[in-house]
Amino acid sequence: MFASSMDTVRDTARNAGTLLIPMRFVWPYGGRSVFLSGSFTRWSELLPMTPMEGCPTVFQAIYSLTPGYHQYKFFVDGEWRHDEQQTCISGEYGVVNTVLLATEPSYAAPLANPEMAPGSSMDVDNDAFRRLVRINDGRLSEAVHSISEADLQCSRHRISAFLSTHTVYELLPESGKVVALDIDLPVKQAFHILHEQGIPTAPLWDFSKGQFVGVLSASDFILILKELGKRGSNLTEEELETHTISAWKEGKAYLNGRVDGQGRFLSRQFIHAEPFDNLKDVALKILQNQVATVPIIHSSAEDGSFPQLLHLSSLSGILKCICRYFRHCSSLLPVLQLPIFAIPVGTWVPKIGESNRRPLAMLRPSASLSSALNLLIQAQVSSIPIVDDNDSLLDVYCRSDITALAKDRAYTHINLDEMTIHQALQLGQDSFSLYEPRSQRCQMCLRSDSLHKVMDRLANPGVRRLVIVEAGSKRVEGIISLSDVFKFLLG
Repeated sequence: MFASSMDTVRDTARNAGTLLIPMRFVWPYGGRSVFLSGSFTRWSELLPMTPMEGCPTVFQAIYSLTPGYHQYKFFVDGEWRHDEQQTCISGEYGVVNTVLLATEPSYAAPLANPEMAPGSSMDVDNDAFRRLVRINDGRLSEAVHSISEADLQCSRHRISAFLSTHTVYELLPESGKVVALDIDLPVKQAFHILHEQGIPTAPLWDFSKGQFVGVLSASDFILILKELGKRGSNLTEEELETHTISAWKEGKAYLNGRVDGQGRFLSRQFIHAEPFDNLKDVALKILQNQVATVPIIHSSAEDGSFPQLLHLSSLSGILKCICRYFRHCSSLLPVLQLPIFAIPVGTWVPKIGESNRRPLAMLRPSASLSSALNLLIQAQVSSIPIVDDNDSLLDVYCRSDITALAKDRAYTHINLDEMTIHQALQLGQDSFSLYEPRSQRCQMCLRSDSLHKVMDRLANPGVRRLVIVEAGSKRVEGIISLSDVFKFLLG
């Protein structure tokens, strides 16, 4: 059994410079040259703002702030200005705008209102959902997009009908391999296998019960490494050599409080599907249980004995089926023509005044590996954009990257607080090509890209998320994942 629980994001915040909250500052009133300055630059630096794509009178700058209270102003064509439409006060520097960022930002997704897709992290009302920005006579205005609420619901209905009438059997490849692990296998050996086979997860087989009982994933390895890094932890490097998967799962259940009245641990229900389950049910299983894959199990016996592991289904495979089916009749789904910035999908850098959005977690290459692992677990995300001082995308750190530390037992001689993300990525660079080629790790898209284009790219093998960047500068504006798309499509 393991003695203590994992660190929280609050621990990350104590490490100066590791927790930053990107904010988008917008000056929508035109100008030839526009700059931003504020208390976060000690009023000694002018940050250039750039026109938004397709909106030359709207200037923006993305700047990462530490939690707390900040003041700011705009320097427009040689004159200091403030935005009267945002919160402002009079102070030492005249009238200034202000923003307050919570010292302990919540990474939990906000509750969806009736007009939002469940699980969406964007608060977009039904009218704004159908509006796009356009320029008339050099002035900013809003135009109603051609899609109606009826078209939106029609698109969702057709996708739902397709998924409900097609089965998991269509996901099965003509040939391939699936890897399962025995629960009595030592944890160390199990993660070596994940690394060598280039897979982030594997179903678990219990020989005594004659059935599959769970899944071992990269998240388990993260939690184990965090245990190793704790002083006073009951788990030592020597014990990891013999500690079985079964023992780890039992210890994890105690840590999470999954015990009955007699102190016996309660195993989680094994989430799986059968070949003739419909695709919609499988997609909902993945979303509702917050898992990356669902094992496809088949047994010819009525009592379910002698089960066969056929495949690991994922949202990527289901999305590929949707794209293939509607490829030559996309007009049946008018929602696919909408640009992604106009729909409630993905997690975006919040604008000033949008305090109801959760922050988009980003880190610098110099941040510790420990801070990255804390965010991956606590924020319940699969990846974190790694950005430079201008918030331009450099790389992405994913949960599955952690298995690279199994190579040559690297985990035995590293300190999670001392190793940087840059060093961790360099250590694992030979592993990227196994299950996620480096060229696919940093797949990017623009806010103006259509949902159809985004879906096509997410349906490619190995592409699990797209980072939304500003054209040219590659400044991160948001991130959109497979689960984001399905939450929206299924309404």
